[in-house]
Amino acid sequence: MGVTHRRLAGFAGVLATLPLALAGCAFGTKDEPAAKPDRAPAEEAATKSRERVQAYLDAMTAKDAAAGRSQLCAALHDSFDAAATGPNGDFADHFEVPQAAITDIRSGPRGQEVSVSVSVAVGSRKATRPLVFTVTRDGADWCIAGEAAATAGATAAPTATPAT
Repeated sequence: MGVTHRRLAGFAGVLATLPLALAGCAFGTKDEPAAKPDRAPAEEAATKSRERVQAYLDAMTAKDAAAGRSQLCAALHDSFDAAATGPNGDFADHFEVPQAAITDIRSGPRGQEVSVSVSVAVGSRKATRPLVFTVTRDGADWCIAGEAAATAGATAAPTATPAT
Protein backbone atom coordinates (compact mmCIF):
# COMPACT_ATOMS: atom_id res chain seq x y z
CA MET A 1 0.00 0.00 0.00
CA GLY A 2 2.88 2.31 0.59
CA VAL A 3 3.79 2.11 -3.06
CA THR A 4 0.29 3.08 -4.11
CA HIS A 5 0.30 6.15 -1.86
CA ARG A 6 3.66 7.25 -3.24
CA ARG A 7 2.40 6.94 -6.81
CA LEU A 8 -0.73 8.88 -5.92
CA ALA A 9 1.36 11.51 -4.18
CA GLY A 10 3.65 11.78 -7.22
CA PHE A 11 0.69 11.90 -9.57
CA ALA A 12 -0.96 14.57 -7.40
CA GLY A 13 2.27 16.58 -7.50
CA VAL A 14 2.34 16.43 -11.30
CA LEU A 15 -1.30 17.48 -11.47
CA ALA A 16 -0.62 20.35 -9.09
CA THR A 17 2.18 21.73 -11.25
CA LEU A 18 0.39 21.21 -14.56
CA PRO A 19 -1.64 24.46 -14.37
CA LEU A 20 1.56 26.40 -13.72
CA ALA A 21 3.26 24.80 -16.71
CA LEU A 22 0.26 25.47 -18.93
CA ALA A 23 -0.01 29.04 -17.68
CA GLY A 24 3.56 29.62 -18.81
CA CYS A 25 2.48 28.92 -22.40
CA ALA A 26 0.06 31.81 -22.29
CA PHE A 27 2.49 34.52 -21.20
CA GLY A 28 2.54 37.37 -23.66
CA THR A 29 -0.53 36.35 -25.64
CA LYS A 30 -2.89 38.74 -23.91
CA ASP A 31 -0.83 41.80 -24.78
CA GLU A 32 -0.02 40.79 -28.36
CA PRO A 33 -3.05 40.66 -30.66
CA ALA A 34 -3.00 38.19 -33.50
CA ALA A 35 -1.67 39.54 -36.75
CA LYS A 36 -4.52 40.80 -38.94
CA PRO A 37 -4.41 40.98 -42.71
CA ASP A 38 -4.35 44.48 -44.17
CA ARG A 39 -7.94 44.16 -45.29
CA ALA A 40 -10.63 41.53 -45.09
CA PRO A 41 -11.33 39.84 -48.47
CA ALA A 42 -14.89 41.19 -48.72
CA GLU A 43 -13.77 44.71 -47.87
CA GLU A 44 -10.95 44.51 -50.40
CA ALA A 45 -13.33 43.24 -53.10
CA ALA A 46 -15.78 46.09 -52.51
CA THR A 47 -13.01 48.69 -52.44
CA LYS A 48 -11.28 47.45 -55.58
CA SER A 49 -14.61 47.12 -57.41
CA ARG A 50 -15.57 50.67 -56.50
CA GLU A 51 -12.18 51.95 -57.66
CA ARG A 52 -12.36 50.17 -61.03
CA VAL A 53 -15.90 51.24 -61.82
CA GLN A 54 -15.32 54.82 -60.66
CA ALA A 55 -12.24 55.02 -62.91
CA TYR A 56 -14.34 53.72 -65.83
CA LEU A 57 -17.10 56.27 -65.14
CA ASP A 58 -14.51 59.05 -64.93
CA ALA A 59 -13.07 57.90 -68.26
CA MET A 60 -16.56 57.96 -69.82
CA THR A 61 -17.11 61.50 -68.59
CA ALA A 62 -13.72 62.60 -69.94
CA LYS A 63 -14.21 60.64 -73.23
CA ASP A 64 -10.89 58.88 -72.55
CA ALA A 65 -11.38 55.47 -74.19
CA ALA A 66 -7.83 54.32 -73.36
CA ALA A 67 -8.40 54.96 -69.65
CA GLY A 68 -11.74 53.14 -69.83
CA ARG A 69 -10.21 50.19 -71.66
CA SER A 70 -7.53 49.85 -68.97
CA GLN A 71 -10.23 49.08 -66.39
CA LEU A 72 -11.53 46.08 -68.37
CA CYS A 73 -10.42 42.46 -68.20
CA ALA A 74 -8.22 41.48 -71.15
CA ALA A 75 -10.94 39.21 -72.56
CA LEU A 76 -13.09 42.30 -73.27
CA HIS A 77 -10.45 44.43 -75.01
CA ASP A 78 -11.20 43.33 -78.59
CA SER A 79 -14.96 43.88 -78.31
CA PHE A 80 -14.37 47.19 -76.51
CA ASP A 81 -12.04 48.35 -79.29
CA ALA A 82 -14.70 47.51 -81.88
CA ALA A 83 -17.63 49.21 -80.15
CA ALA A 84 -16.53 51.81 -77.59
CA THR A 85 -16.53 54.83 -79.89
CA GLY A 86 -19.33 53.55 -82.16
CA PRO A 87 -22.81 55.10 -82.20
CA ASN A 88 -23.98 53.22 -79.10
CA GLY A 89 -20.63 52.91 -77.34
CA ASP A 90 -19.82 54.34 -73.92
CA PHE A 91 -17.27 56.69 -75.51
CA ALA A 92 -19.31 57.89 -78.53
CA ASP A 93 -18.60 61.49 -79.50
CA HIS A 94 -22.24 62.54 -79.99
CA PHE A 95 -23.26 62.39 -76.32
CA GLU A 96 -22.05 63.72 -73.00
CA VAL A 97 -22.09 62.08 -69.57
CA PRO A 98 -22.93 64.93 -67.16
CA GLN A 99 -23.42 62.62 -64.18
CA ALA A 100 -22.47 59.07 -63.23
CA ALA A 101 -22.65 57.65 -59.72
CA ILE A 102 -22.18 54.32 -58.01
CA THR A 103 -25.38 53.39 -56.19
CA ASP A 104 -24.67 49.91 -54.77
CA ILE A 105 -22.02 47.21 -54.49
CA ARG A 106 -22.84 43.58 -53.75
CA SER A 107 -21.29 40.19 -54.07
CA GLY A 108 -22.68 38.24 -57.01
CA PRO A 109 -22.20 34.83 -58.62
CA ARG A 110 -19.47 36.05 -61.00
CA GLY A 111 -17.82 38.67 -58.82
CA GLN A 112 -18.74 42.02 -57.34
CA GLU A 113 -21.81 43.65 -58.88
CA VAL A 114 -21.51 47.43 -58.94
CA SER A 115 -24.76 49.25 -59.72
CA VAL A 116 -24.47 52.71 -61.24
CA SER A 117 -26.72 55.45 -62.48
CA VAL A 118 -25.46 57.16 -65.64
CA SER A 119 -27.00 60.32 -67.08
CA VAL A 120 -26.47 60.78 -70.80
CA ALA A 121 -27.17 63.97 -72.73
CA VAL A 122 -27.54 64.32 -76.50
CA GLY A 123 -28.14 67.94 -77.29
CA SER A 124 -31.01 69.08 -75.05
CA ARG A 125 -32.28 65.53 -74.41
CA LYS A 126 -31.21 63.76 -71.23
CA ALA A 127 -31.73 60.25 -70.00
CA THR A 128 -30.60 58.40 -66.91
CA ARG A 129 -29.84 54.71 -67.23
CA PRO A 130 -29.11 52.17 -64.49
CA LEU A 131 -26.24 49.80 -65.29
CA VAL A 132 -24.55 46.94 -63.46
CA PHE A 133 -20.84 46.28 -63.84
CA THR A 134 -19.35 42.95 -62.85
CA VAL A 135 -15.89 43.29 -61.35
CA THR A 136 -13.73 40.26 -60.73
CA ARG A 137 -10.22 39.35 -59.75
CA ASP A 138 -7.97 38.46 -62.67
CA GLY A 139 -4.73 37.10 -61.27
CA ALA A 140 -3.40 39.61 -58.76
CA ASP A 141 -5.49 42.49 -60.13
CA TRP A 142 -9.16 43.46 -60.37
CA CYS A 143 -10.96 44.32 -63.62
CA ILE A 144 -14.39 44.92 -65.09
CA ALA A 145 -15.65 41.67 -66.58
CA GLY A 146 -19.05 42.82 -67.84
CA GLU A 147 -21.63 45.57 -68.12
CA ALA A 148 -25.40 45.19 -68.41
CA ALA A 149 -28.51 47.32 -68.28
CA ALA A 150 -30.39 47.12 -65.01
CA THR A 151 -34.00 47.83 -64.19
CA ALA A 152 -34.58 51.11 -62.40
CA GLY A 153 -34.32 50.79 -58.64
CA ALA A 154 -32.93 47.25 -58.74
CA THR A 155 -29.69 45.54 -59.43
CA ALA A 156 -29.68 42.97 -62.17
CA ALA A 157 -27.41 40.01 -62.62
CA PRO A 158 -24.94 41.27 -65.20
CA THR A 159 -24.10 39.25 -68.23
CA ALA A 160 -20.69 38.76 -69.75
CA THR A 161 -21.40 41.32 -72.46
CA PRO A 162 -18.54 43.68 -73.17
CA ALA A 163 -18.49 47.14 -71.70
CA THR A 164 -19.20 49.30 -74.73
